[in-house]
Amino acid sequence: MGVRTVQSRRLRGNLPAELSSFVGRNRERAELKRLLSSSRLVTITGIGGVGKTRTAIRVAAEVQRAFPDGVWLADLSMIADPGLIGEAVAQAIGMRDQSTRPPAEAVADYLASRRLLLVLDTCEHLTADCASFVESLLRAAPGLQVLATSRQPLGAQGEHVFVLAPLPVPDPGGSPADRELDAAVMLFTERAAAARPGFLLTPVNQDTVVRLCRRLDGIPLGIELAAVRTRALPVERIADLVDRWYSDEARMLSRTGGGRHESLRTAVDGSYELCSPGERQLWARASVFADGFDLEAVRHVCGETLDLVAGLVDKSILVLDGGPGSRYRMLDTIREYGVEILRASGEELEVRRRHRDHYLDLARRFDAEWCGPGQAEWYERLTCELPNLRTALDFCLSDPAGPEAGLDLAVALAYFWFACGHAREGRHYLERTMARQTVRSPALTKAQWVCAWICALQGDMATAAHLVDRCRPFADVEAQGWITYITGVSAALRGEPATALSSLEESVRLHSNGGDPGIGLYVAWSAQAIALAFLGETDRAAAVTERHFASCEARGELWARSYAEYVRSVVEMNRDRPADAVLHARAALRIKRRLSDHGGNAMALDSLAWAAASLGDWVRAARLLGVAHRSWEAVGLPQMGSPDLGTTRMWSEKQVRVHLGDEMFEVALAEGLALDLETGVAYALDERPTPSSPRIEPVPDGAPLTRREREVAELVADGMTNQQIADRLVISRRTANTHLEHILTKLDFNARTQIAAWVAARRSGPDRSRIGT
Repeated sequence: MGVRTVQSRRLRGNLPAELSSFVGRNRERAELKRLLSSSRLVTITGIGGVGKTRTAIRVAAEVQRAFPDGVWLADLSMIADPGLIGEAVAQAIGMRDQSTRPPAEAVADYLASRRLLLVLDTCEHLTADCASFVESLLRAAPGLQVLATSRQPLGAQGEHVFVLAPLPVPDPGGSPADRELDAAVMLFTERAAAARPGFLLTPVNQDTVVRLCRRLDGIPLGIELAAVRTRALPVERIADLVDRWYSDEARMLSRTGGGRHESLRTAVDGSYELCSPGERQLWARASVFADGFDLEAVRHVCGETLDLVAGLVDKSILVLDGGPGSRYRMLDTIREYGVEILRASGEELEVRRRHRDHYLDLARRFDAEWCGPGQAEWYERLTCELPNLRTALDFCLSDPAGPEAGLDLAVALAYFWFACGHAREGRHYLERTMARQTVRSPALTKAQWVCAWICALQGDMATAAHLVDRCRPFADVEAQGWITYITGVSAALRGEPATALSSLEESVRLHSNGGDPGIGLYVAWSAQAIALAFLGETDRAAAVTERHFASCEARGELWARSYAEYVRSVVEMNRDRPADAVLHARAALRIKRRLSDHGGNAMALDSLAWAAASLGDWVRAARLLGVAHRSWEAVGLPQMGSPDLGTTRMWSEKQVRVHLGDEMFEVALAEGLALDLETGVAYALDERPTPSSPRIEPVPDGAPLTRREREVAELVADGMTNQQIADRLVISRRTANTHLEHILTKLDFNARTQIAAWVAARRSGPDRSRIGT
């Protein structure tokens, strides 16, 4: 009788919750789901405002159960640099690759064994780059499917294009039996009722609403903008205004294009005309924000008041995302219109510089306050503001007068790049901003050692050494402390702890005497202690961590303390105290989970697996090795390239495999591999079981699978893709997908690896060569 990890069928992914009802599109959704059953790349195209994003998210949610590794949305609307497409996708799927591999290669490797749906939203400004990126992913990851949205096709090989038309509108005076034909009218009615409670579609106003929807060509965004005006105007007056805007010859002659594009533009024009002068100005200025902003940002960048913000919310120009620290955002079409107005006003450069200065000030405050009690709050805030930080950095790189500001901004975010899982992106911006510097400055010196730090942790020791050599002649005491730390860490990661210790002790001395007595000293202590531990000087290493704990406690610091906790777990393992090691590794893991320090997560998980193996808890150790492996996949550089860390990992695996046997080891390992990071960390922390947490119980021999489902399970265990299964059994891929979904549901699994583990366990039973016997 086998064992299995029981998990609820919690759906994985990051799809946003819908803030308003979804109207119509039944036929389109059915067709898109059909296309996804036969095509690995489907692109929804259509004009701005037609509802591509809403439709894609709804369809993705409806097919989510067919993708055991989740459905993940990557919004590319504010990605201006094609080099960051891979970074945006990696962050969307929970990957924090710190290696030097090209992003497309790193993401492809991560997805290679996964079955998931990737939704790429708003690709029209990067079509060629998106096409190349998607093609590379699809070649490398047979279980991947992509649903993209774009105003034009990507032009990728194998792409199936679905043109999303505006909503159908009935003829005036008609009463079609099929409610799908009334979708535009239904949308207007629902949004009008939300804007003005009590609004109803009646025989009196029905023809007027139909006329209005037809005038707007059934474009959802235009209809929604018109519907919100019912707060102040009767529907008859709104229809008359729209007719007048369309008949304004001067306006029509002043534009290019036509047709449905013109219908949407006219609807947005109408909303603009209904705004007060102050609201129009705010609309234009707020268009510089990426993704969203808060009231503090709008005051500093736009110089406007809450009343004007509230006015634009009332007119649906701004969308309010509720909850603590409420943020405001614009739809892409509305933002594009605002940029046009801002550009025509002649103040775009000034407003963009104010935007840059606001986020530079925010980054400087973060830098000054990071070593203190507010780290979790700063992590959450900067994660939320990352699109605006990117926009500010990109502007600095294009502004002839802004190279110093760009360098200052990239450097001020040093701890965000490293501590919060954005090392690759940090190096990207540091290298680009450094390249624009023509004179030596303290900021350039700091940028060089910060970039060297990232390079060392990526395993790029040659570049790290080159950058250290360039900044060494200009280093003050603080920079010298960091340079000796980076030199020591590089030696430690090469497997030279004795050489590392000499540099790290010098780094501690420098930071204790005029250098950085905060994070600089703390990371030097951590690295010094790990070097001592690898040299077998456990008592000295423990004493260093005790000093580290006391100082962090006094300052309320968490992130650096988490590394001291991890190092102490290694020390305790070297003292043959695995129970104590578990306490320290779990303390590290709790902190790292709050800050999304994926590299630190993986290190702590390895330590817990090592401790479990030492305690003789072989099944738990194997599962933890699986969880840690998934975490290292997200980092991209296993064991940080360290031979010492790699040795402890190999020792753990060897011991567990010897005691469990190969087959049981693979079963338990697969159970750990099947857990997502959140669930895996909860398992490692031994937290109270929840519906998504693992527990162990036997699978009855008579599991309720049909004969064909057992055949499919066998082929999954043999490593076949859904298409290969379909070919072997002479069935359609869609049918194979359906069988797989039934198996997952019946066995209460959520990953193919769990099916494989289940099959392996049953095959290993007495006289069971195949699970159907």
